Amino acid sequence: MKAIKLQDNGSSPATQTTPELQHEIEQYLYREAALLDDRDWEGWEALFAEDGTYWAPLAHGQTDPLNHASLFYEDAMMREVRRRRLEHVHAWSQLPVTRTARVLGNVMILSGGRGEGKLSVRSTFQLTEWRARRDLRQLAGHYTHSLILVENKWRIRQKRVDLINCDGIHHALEVYM
Repeated sequence: MKAIKLQDNGSSPATQTTPELQHEIEQYLYREAALLDDRDWEGWEALFAEDGTYWAPLAHGQTDPLNHASLFYEDAMMREVRRRRLEHVHAWSQLPVTRTARVLGNVMILSGGRGEGKLSVRSTFQLTEWRARRDLRQLAGHYTHSLILVENKWRIRQKRVDLINCDGIHHALEVYM
């Protein structure tokens, strides 16, 4: 995975953060995790900018989702396709529904600020997933959220999910990470 240059929270001109902004962004990410754990797909989709994307690279350090294979790369239309499949009455893999619990931490604002109208935020996650007829699955890694202000509300321009074992063998990744 490409090394990420970390900013000293607020001391660099590239980052315009305050304790209040840090708290606001942490709460935003916790809310996103709760929406996913609650299977509130519409609420989660509302967090995205109109052109927002959701991406999980297949290899560490991957910089391009379009010219290289990815675990997934979804725009609004593809997220809608997945949501409809997850909720479909004949989705046998979702009988009973997959249950998840996420833990987020190490939230760091890497660059940007409210004045710029954009932020780059990195966090660490641990995801436990349960599906019928399968053992619990543990997924872990880092999120990188590219956020923009739209009508004074933060929206996801891109959510990047870097699994620590992205290049491993996976059962179907049906739910959102």
